[in-house]
Amino acid sequence: MPTPALASKLPDVGTSIFSVMSQLAQEHEAINLAQGFPDYDPPLVLREALARHATTPGHQQYAPMPGLPRLREAISHKTALVYGVPAPNPNTEITITSGATEALYAVLAAVVHPGDEVLVLEPAYDLYGPAIRLQGGKPVYVPLRATDFRPDWDLVAAALSPRTRLIMLNTPHNPSGAVLTEQDWDTLAGLLAPTNTLVLSDEVYEHMVFDGQPHRSALQHPQLAERSFVLSSFGKTYHATGWKVGYCIAPPALTAEVRRVHQFLTFAVSTPTQHALADVLAEAAHFQALPAFYQAKRDLFAELLRETGFDLLPVPGAYFQLARYHRISALPDVEFARRLTTEVGVAVVPVSAFYHDGQDAGLIRFCFAKEDETLRQAAQRLREAALS
Repeated sequence: MPTPALASKLPDVGTSIFSVMSQLAQEHEAINLAQGFPDYDPPLVLREALARHATTPGHQQYAPMPGLPRLREAISHKTALVYGVPAPNPNTEITITSGATEALYAVLAAVVHPGDEVLVLEPAYDLYGPAIRLQGGKPVYVPLRATDFRPDWDLVAAALSPRTRLIMLNTPHNPSGAVLTEQDWDTLAGLLAPTNTLVLSDEVYEHMVFDGQPHRSALQHPQLAERSFVLSSFGKTYHATGWKVGYCIAPPALTAEVRRVHQFLTFAVSTPTQHALADVLAEAAHFQALPAFYQAKRDLFAELLRETGFDLLPVPGAYFQLARYHRISALPDVEFARRLTTEVGVAVVPVSAFYHDGQDAGLIRFCFAKEDETLRQAAQRLREAALS
């Protein structure tokens, strides 16, 4: 009997570019600077805690749907410590999710109704648009400034409409590393004050802001905090992307809606993993050291690429380096990225993948969350390559 015809909800969406480039890197034994994961392990103390809790009686069964109370309490304390804000209520304002990806999807599923508009500042992580569309919403794309990838608030204001349900922000920004300032949050608060528009602030790289600058969170702005979902990721903070644990902080009424979806989407996150994270989160030394740790990698990688012909853009935060390659090749960015992978042995991501219409600005993205030796080997291959 033939398979019944299926009308796809996302007929124009294929496999994520990150999976595609990682697969290509594996096939060609290329150094993978494409997908955003480290090639080093989480801190030993965290791995030891996971091993301990994986064999602890009672830690093999479902955790409570919102997350372990002790982990939510640790997040509440850490949030108050880092951002100088009143501690979020762990019972009503914090939800543990299966990575920030699930948190983001749960937020959109909870609040976006068919016909609602959601503002997306581009370039943007490729999950945003499809997740909005799956809820029946309409992504409204607003370009970031081409010079520094920061918002043009006049364009944002022009894009707001009575149908705007949500605006999605990402700081530090993937792929550019741009960061929002206190003035940016003030401007946004003024734009949204007369509206019912909600905010989704994707802050998974919160502990990777460089050159002595602080990370500015939506949580620090009272007028925005009351309408915001703020997402973070233990995977990014603790070099454990495969553990898939994140969380969402939001006011009680918004949290209640997220949990309505979360309970039917994931229900609960790995119990021993939550216990392990709760054990280490009280120790602030790790995340306090991350800015210097990643700034050193940023600076090393920039120095290693200094004579390769790439023009490197500034990196205020996160762990990605954007590079223009116009002095090296005139190829479209997808073709150039594939050639780097297959011929040079260094996998990167074409930045056109972060635009809904595939806009090609002649940029590629390197991930420098790698061992220093990995970065040196990649740079050597790039220096030795004869590209045109």
